[in-house]
Amino acid sequence: MEQYDQLYRLYEAADTETLRAYQEFVDLMPPLRSRVALDQWEDAREELDDRKDAIADQFPATGETYAELAAHLTREEAFTALDLQSKYGRAVNVLVLDVDETLRSAGDTDNEIPRETLHLLTEFHERGVPIVVCTGQTLENVKGFAIQGLGNAVVSSGDVSIVYESGNGVFTPKHGPETKRLLYERLDDEVVELFDAVRGRALSAAPERVRHGCHLQGNEFNVTLKPNAEVGSATAVEVVDEALCYLCGIVGESVAAGVDAPVDEPAALARTHFARDPEIEGVLADAGLSTDAALDAAPDAFRDVLDRVDVGYYEGDAAELVSLELDKSAGVEAALDVLGVEDPFALVMGDSKSDLRVMEWVAEHEAGVAAAPDHASAAVLDHVRDRDDLVYEAGEASSVLRTVYGLALLVELAERRS
Repeated sequence: MEQYDQLYRLYEAADTETLRAYQEFVDLMPPLRSRVALDQWEDAREELDDRKDAIADQFPATGETYAELAAHLTREEAFTALDLQSKYGRAVNVLVLDVDETLRSAGDTDNEIPRETLHLLTEFHERGVPIVVCTGQTLENVKGFAIQGLGNAVVSSGDVSIVYESGNGVFTPKHGPETKRLLYERLDDEVVELFDAVRGRALSAAPERVRHGCHLQGNEFNVTLKPNAEVGSATAVEVVDEALCYLCGIVGESVAAGVDAPVDEPAALARTHFARDPEIEGVLADAGLSTDAALDAAPDAFRDVLDRVDVGYYEGDAAELVSLELDKSAGVEAALDVLGVEDPFALVMGDSKSDLRVMEWVAEHEAGVAAAPDHASAAVLDHVRDRDDLVYEAGEASSVLRTVYGLALLVELAERRS
């Protein structure tokens, strides 16, 4: 309890709120050529150092660490970091991060990753912690905003890996022949031909509203229907819902065309199969489509192929066909292999069921902790709250990153004192 008592004393005795304000100013002030602005920055840096020194004097054995904790973490974050240190006894050695609605939130951050979050990611990079960006987006999209936010030097350092299209490929610059792994090349012809068939029909055979209201995202492998209307708008919600109903049907028809057995009403069978997801069931029901076809009576070959793929639904954002053999967890495993992280203890941050698979993989292997925004899917929130309750408000991913930074400081302190 000594550590908890000292931490309590720290946040009672020091003006940590002002200290954090100085730290934030020093860390986040943009580069300026103005002499006046530079003088102001230097004055703030001197005041920050003086306040840290004062804390160090109050805690002779732990002062420098406590000063850093107080300068970066709120009281709640610091005690959460200490709880994590007591429970796990080790620091996070790799970050696994979803982007959309995780690091950035369209409703709270103007769809940009906040500057503090980007700064913290840079700090972790400088401390030698690899970063795995894990997203459903295309590689080119991810490379663009990663370079813009973190800088080309960080992205191209060899310590950053991009798992794109929810695990279809892994891009890790400066790793020679391992720089790009195309994981979808592992799939057999049966699945590849299904994706080719669905991709070929995705728009050409679509209902008029879907054909004119959606476009195919430029994926290497997944088949993703995106709305032409603004993501999240009422129009986008309606057209994505219709696209989902259509996509489920053509997946069934395409599977039936590829198996050597007659299949009655394959579209209805596929809708019943994918309706195991409650969100998809709700959309299909609202469209008046049945989800109670006799799936058990369908040929084994038909059901076997359906069991190898999934349809993802993201309200007002996308309807997507993916392979269950190529999910984010498989991509993360490949990224860790390329990065040389042999004993991972990861921070996994995400909001959707594709991120949940990574969180479950980490939990199964006792290989890290999970965090999620408070608007994440119910299953994700249940998992995160059951583990360590690292739930944060939309747009506040920096709070969890600060906590994990504090965990690293406390682990280092414990190792020095042991």
